[in-house]
Amino acid sequence: MWYSQSWIVLLLSIMLLSSSSYIAAGSVEEENYSVKTSVFLSPPIYLKHGSVQDKYYHDIPFPRGHIAIKSFNGEVVDENGNSIPLHETYLHHWLVARYYSQKEAKDGDLDKFIYLRNSGPCRNLGQYFGLGSETRKTRTWVPDPYGIVIGNPKEIPEGYEEKWLLNVHAIDTRNVDDRLGCTECKCSLYNVTSDQYGRPLANGYVGGLHCCYDETQCRVKEGFINGGVRKLYLKYTLKWVEWNPRILPVKIFILDVTDTGDYPPGSSAMNAPFSCKVEYSVPSCDSSSEANRECVDVRRTKVVLPHGGDIIYGVAHQHTGGVGSALYGEDGQLLCSSYPFYGKGEEAGDEAGYIVGMSTCYPKPGSLNIRDGELLTLISNYSSLRIHTGVMGLFYLLLVEPQPKLNTLFSLQEVTVPYLVENWWVILLAGGIMAVVAAAIYKRRNEADSYQMVVN
Repeated sequence: MWYSQSWIVLLLSIMLLSSSSYIAAGSVEEENYSVKTSVFLSPPIYLKHGSVQDKYYHDIPFPRGHIAIKSFNGEVVDENGNSIPLHETYLHHWLVARYYSQKEAKDGDLDKFIYLRNSGPCRNLGQYFGLGSETRKTRTWVPDPYGIVIGNPKEIPEGYEEKWLLNVHAIDTRNVDDRLGCTECKCSLYNVTSDQYGRPLANGYVGGLHCCYDETQCRVKEGFINGGVRKLYLKYTLKWVEWNPRILPVKIFILDVTDTGDYPPGSSAMNAPFSCKVEYSVPSCDSSSEANRECVDVRRTKVVLPHGGDIIYGVAHQHTGGVGSALYGEDGQLLCSSYPFYGKGEEAGDEAGYIVGMSTCYPKPGSLNIRDGELLTLISNYSSLRIHTGVMGLFYLLLVEPQPKLNTLFSLQEVTVPYLVENWWVILLAGGIMAVVAAAIYKRRNEADSYQMVVN
């Protein structure tokens, strides 16, 4: 009996003392030996002073096979690979969507495509990846042992193949009359009265995506209307690993502060008309509020996730004027807050007055959970010292199915599936120790039996 208690204590001690150091070392080892990096360029983007490109590209270069994506970042570069600053070309947004295509289908054969949305409630925000001006300094790393799993051959319908779609919305702001007004898509600067589909603009619509669509032109200073044509690219970088059973797949959720939650009877978030408006305008505060330093526009909405999970990662997406966003659980608990970093200089990645990064959330796995059907509160805050048009208040989440927890005999530590996956060598060592101890116990019992036989 003493032997069994001793090896249990020894085993627990080994697991507790070695687990933290192994997790840190294991992440480095996996990054050094397993993580692959792929860098691609979009088709060329041609821009002149004040012009806009907002095109979609099917079947872009992308890592193939059954893999897990660990990070995804993008930036605008020129023909020589030089980073282009935001005050020259404003990256309004880029997004990447996943779809299945019949093998013989062409880019325009939309009826032969099956688009695969993320798991969020907004039907018109179905992309897997996407950021904007903040793309250079926003962390997108998915921690071990998690990953965005794609390319599973068992999920791809027969006769189809997995492909990816890229959308890049870029605005050239060189020599324009009003740089911020152009990036905020003020309709008066674009001289448009209808949207990209030819529909008249809604009454009171003064700025946003419906005024800065593909091939529109923002007002430039005299003499620059047709000047400065140049060829640019979106360079996108992925880090990924080959799929293996130890990887725990995460699901992507994109929430929108403009989500009205208005679903017609008999519909749900997944099949209702667009309840997410994607953008909104921020009115300027009155003089009394400005004097009292209360010029913050606060927008909030309630969002229900039919299927929740443990939070692995979170980040907000805001435009110039944003001062932060937060997501709360039904009980009022703060689940994640994300704040913008504004640049202070001229070089790419530190452009003064632009959001160049967003803070991210990496909760301890299993510490923050969203229940199935939980009512969440999303808040997006903007400075209202001046009017802002076409702003966004999105929130990206990565969730994983809650993992079963195993309690040790002495309740010294909770052991979850990720813990066991990450500490496989500890388990293997423990098995060896158990075998040695069992052999010792067996040998001692045999010796004791032999001794008693001699005495008798």
